[in-house]
Amino acid sequence: MSVDLDLSVLRTLVAVVRNGSFARAAERVGRSESAVSLQLKRLEEQVGQKMFHRAGRNMVLTDAGERMLAYAKRLIALNDEAVIDAGLHLEGSVRLGVPPDFAATWLPTVLARFVRICPAVDVETTVERSPSLLALFGRGELDLAMSFATGQIEHARWSGSIPMAWIGTRSYVRRTHDPVRLAVFDPPCLFRAAATAALDSHGISWAVDFKSSSLASLWAAVAAGLGITVRTPEGLPPQLTILGEAAGLPTLPSTALALLHRGTPTSPAATQLAEVLIDTLATTLGGSI
Repeated sequence: MSVDLDLSVLRTLVAVVRNGSFARAAERVGRSESAVSLQLKRLEEQVGQKMFHRAGRNMVLTDAGERMLAYAKRLIALNDEAVIDAGLHLEGSVRLGVPPDFAATWLPTVLARFVRICPAVDVETTVERSPSLLALFGRGELDLAMSFATGQIEHARWSGSIPMAWIGTRSYVRRTHDPVRLAVFDPPCLFRAAATAALDSHGISWAVDFKSSSLASLWAAVAAGLGITVRTPEGLPPQLTILGEAAGLPTLPSTALALLHRGTPTSPAATQLAEVLIDTLATTLGGSI
C-alpha cells in the first residue's frame, strides 16, 4: 500500500517547529490550533510514529519527528521549485534589510538561492544597524527586515537566540587595575548596553576608547588593539577571537535575532524570500524561540 504525504500537513509540521508552539504555528498557516493538532495527529497515524513528545511545557520532536522534518523541508522546497518552474514566475521586487553582521556571511548564499528560484525578482538590500532597520520597517520602506532585539518583536515571522561574546585580539590581556577599554557602536546599541551592564554588575570599570557606526571600522579598531567589543560570533574576522572567562570578563546574555515580515497584503515574492531566509536561519542558528 502506497502512502502519499500531504504537503499542507508537512508545511504545518515545519511551521510548528519554526514557531515553537501549536498556537503560533496556527497563526502562520491560517488555521485554528485544534486544526493544527488534528493535522499532526493524522500525520502520526499515517506514518505510525509519534512526531512530538512533551518535555515540561514544551513539545519536542522525537527522533522520528526529526527525520520527518528533514524530509518535509526537502519535499516542500522541491514542490515550490517545481511550481515556479511550471509557470508561476514571480516578478517585481522585494525590499530587504539586514544588519552588517550578516551581509558578508550567509546573505550572499541566501540571495543566490533565491535568484535560482525567482530569477525575475529584484532584491533591494539595505545594510544598516538594527535601530535604523526597525525605523525603515515601521515606515513601510522594507518588506522584510532582520533585527537584533532584547525580546520579542511585533511582526516577527521567525526569531532565534544567539549568544553574545566578548571579542578581541588573541594577545589581549586584561589588566586588573585598569578600566576595560571598549570599542563599540554609537548608542543606541544593545551590544554596547550589554557590555557596560555586565561590567557594572561585576564592579569592573570601563572606558569607551573607540566608537563608530560602521562594523568594518569597529572590527579594524579591535584588531588594532584599541579596545575589545561585544557582538555575536557571526562573521567574526579571522584575526580576532572570542574572549572567555579566562580573560577575566563577565558572562554575557544572549540576544534575539528576528525576521520581520509584513502581514497581508504582502507580495508572493516577499513571502518566498522569507521562506528561504527562515530555512537558512533555522539551519544556521537553530530552532526558533
